[in-house]
Amino acid sequence: MKLPAFLSLLALVLLEAGTASLPKERKRRDQMLGEDDSYAVLGNYVLGLDNYDEVIDLSDYEGLMDYGDQLPEVKVATLAAPTEISSPQSTGTPRTLSSKPTMTRPMTLGLLDSPSSHGLPTCLVCVCLGSSVYCDEADLESIPPLPKATAYLYARFNRIRQIRAGDFEGLTKLKRIDLSSNSISSIDDDALRLLHALRELILPENQLTALPALPPAIEVLDVRLNRLQSSGIQPEAFRALEKLQFLYLADNLLDSIPRPLPASLRSLHLQNNMIETMQSDAFCDTEEHKHSRRRLEDIRLDGNPINLGLFPSAYFCLPRLPTGRCC
Repeated sequence: MKLPAFLSLLALVLLEAGTASLPKERKRRDQMLGEDDSYAVLGNYVLGLDNYDEVIDLSDYEGLMDYGDQLPEVKVATLAAPTEISSPQSTGTPRTLSSKPTMTRPMTLGLLDSPSSHGLPTCLVCVCLGSSVYCDEADLESIPPLPKATAYLYARFNRIRQIRAGDFEGLTKLKRIDLSSNSISSIDDDALRLLHALRELILPENQLTALPALPPAIEVLDVRLNRLQSSGIQPEAFRALEKLQFLYLADNLLDSIPRPLPASLRSLHLQNNMIETMQSDAFCDTEEHKHSRRRLEDIRLDGNPINLGLFPSAYFCLPRLPTGRCC
């Protein structure tokens, strides 16, 4: 009985000794943690560089990066356009859509039967919008057939060389013709005469040497940058044009001022020609001295070899002196 009692007493003594040493061990461990930041405490487990892999399994990287349902699922859709679209409520045949959008030119009714110089209907070569026809940069070599309702024609930057008598036949509503930057060298004398509604004729940057007969209602005539000569303008060509307001003849080969000019004229541009002299009645009626041109306020003769100071009697009826070399 003495041996068991001795063993029990020995165990009690060892237990008390171990309990007494715990504060010292904890104090020593806290000091180590403060000195080295590479350690961490997980609960009652000391985590250091030596046993880091025992706490967290680094081989399971998929588990470490598992975000669960925090990010929405992204689905990649095809970029190809659908070939069929059908409504859930529709019971008919699905509508087929083209994978490539197509653009069609607006067309004027009654024009598709008129072929252009390309052998195609005019509105497949030009753009037809209401009463306007746009044929800019269409590689045209002649005036295309136009619908009867055409009021505005724009055929700039083409290769048109001639305007024939029948090109505008029957176009009673035509108000504006713009044929800038072509290669027009001639216009048949009857090509424009019967266009009674024509108000603006725009022909700069061509190769004209003469003017055709003009319709009486014209208000704007622009023939700049051509090869127009004084002999190419019919005598009294502008007298009957009682509505003409703007006459642009700059950058040509004129050697005289065309006359007589209509009383309606407001602007006359003759710069950069070959004019050397002027008639005393170029602008005024020297016989009556009552004729005045209050509307003609813009006359340009700069760029000509004429000395405007030599012809003072030609300006007394004008509200403003012409622009040009005075001495």
